[in-house]
Amino acid sequence: MADAGGSAEDVIAAVDALADPERATSMASYFQAHPGGYGGGDEFLGVRVPQLRAIAKRFRGISRGEVRTLFTSRYHEVRLAGLFCARDGFDRADAAEADLWVADYLAAVAAGAVNNWDLVDSSADPILGEWSWQRGDVDVLVDFAARDDLWEKRIGIIGTFAWIKHADAQALAAVAPLVIDDRRPLIQKAFGWMLRETGKRVDATALTSYLDDHAAHMGRTALGYAVEHLDPEARAHYRSLR
Repeated sequence: MADAGGSAEDVIAAVDALADPERATSMASYFQAHPGGYGGGDEFLGVRVPQLRAIAKRFRGISRGEVRTLFTSRYHEVRLAGLFCARDGFDRADAAEADLWVADYLAAVAAGAVNNWDLVDSSADPILGEWSWQRGDVDVLVDFAARDDLWEKRIGIIGTFAWIKHADAQALAAVAPLVIDDRRPLIQKAFGWMLRETGKRVDATALTSYLDDHAAHMGRTALGYAVEHLDPEARAHYRSLR
């Protein structure tokens, strides 16, 4: 079956058709879209993630230009649908086209379109992280991790997940010194999560060796995430170092 393609207007109409105002209110609260919240000012339609994934699949083959239009939407779910489309386009692209998808992604980040943890976590690993792993170059992730902006720094951390999935811990090792002292909860959680995944997917001793050297200086949240899958005795030991 040929790709359906379609336009940004088609995707937006499909998302709008599933809007649920009651759920939108709940989502705005959950993602802290209130003034002063980390998602302050964002707007929601109340569409569930599985529904957005299904829409992206329906419009598989949509052009990069149309996806760029989705990234400009005021609505969180339209931008997330755009990221799902971008992820699929990147996955199926040759090297030259993949570079263009990444350029579009970076432009969306710079424009503030990837501005909540679900948007970051749905895209930083499979697009930017995978692209950096394929090229054997951690620099783009290190650059993001060094930034002060909450979402950009989280992109640098979550992007290392692509490397970890390939059983390679070097990207996280490069990023770790730039994030270990950041006590913001969404940075702490991301860092601890990636450490935990390193222990699960790369090498358990890579995790415990890092903890031996750094647990005493880590934030409690990051440490808690990192040790979740260790045995109770090991968890207690590393927590006692704080």
